[in-house]
Amino acid sequence: MTTWTISTLERELSDGGVVVAHWRATLVDGEHSASSYGTCGFTPDPSDPSFVAYDSITEEIALGWCWANGVDKDAIEASLAAKIELDKNPTKGVGVPW
Repeated sequence: MTTWTISTLERELSDGGVVVAHWRATLVDGEHSASSYGTCGFTPDPSDPSFVAYDSITEEIALGWCWANGVDKDAIEASLAAKIELDKNPTKGVGVPW
């Protein structure tokens, strides 16, 4: 199962509107792990009835905003699973023979 976290939020101090969320997705399968990190930007509108100020945001809310604003959850999770599968069953090697 992929674990999604928000490492930090950037906000406007004047109204508490969050403008950027920094996210990380991590998948662990035994000894193998893969992760992806990114940011997602927002344009908060304090006059919108659905506005949530910084002090009231939960990690679930911030992740939901990311997934609704361009972070393709399914594609990222598939990519992490593919990375782990490749780690388990490599097709290329690196190094020198001496």
